[in-house]
Amino acid sequence: MKMKGILKRVAAVLAVAVLASSFAVAAPAEQAGGRAAFGQLAEKVRKELVTLPWYGVFDNLAYEIDGSTVTLSGQVVRPSTREGAERRVSKLAGVERVVNNIEVLPLSSFDDRVRVSAYRTLFGRNSPLFRYGRGTDPSIHIVVARGHLTLEGVVANEGDRRLANALVNSIPGVFSVTNNLRAESERAR
Repeated sequence: MKMKGILKRVAAVLAVAVLASSFAVAAPAEQAGGRAAFGQLAEKVRKELVTLPWYGVFDNLAYEIDGSTVTLSGQVVRPSTREGAERRVSKLAGVERVVNNIEVLPLSSFDDRVRVSAYRTLFGRNSPLFRYGRGTDPSIHIVVARGHLTLEGVVANEGDRRLANALVNSIPGVFSVTNNLRAESERAR
């Protein structure tokens, strides 16, 4: 009888040990699964934003994900881009709430002229930065609000970042320039 009691206790201790070790293994797996799900959701949100029909070089969109809440921010020239971003992101699996902080830039023929001048200056045929303006989602975005110009995006190196800043500072009618461009060479460090 004593032997059966000892065997039961040993079996109970082994069961507790197996159960505890399965929790220890499952916790990192759940964390890794959570990171993978976060990465997948982030990629889906990014894809929805950059494929908006009217999203272009004069718009700047950003987002943050906190659990199942996505916060949209940035500036756009068309109200339909703002509304479309919210609508598309809200339909994604895993998104329960969208906070839309996207600013619609005011209509202004002056700002439109500055935008066109900045585009031609940065991406014109003879510009060393022309490659950054190509494709459906250009690397450099030009945001103009009430004569104040902001550069957003990513360039290959610090030299290109400085060149873009110098070029847009020479545009007549620009009140101020904010250069938020990031150099890829800095991100790799």
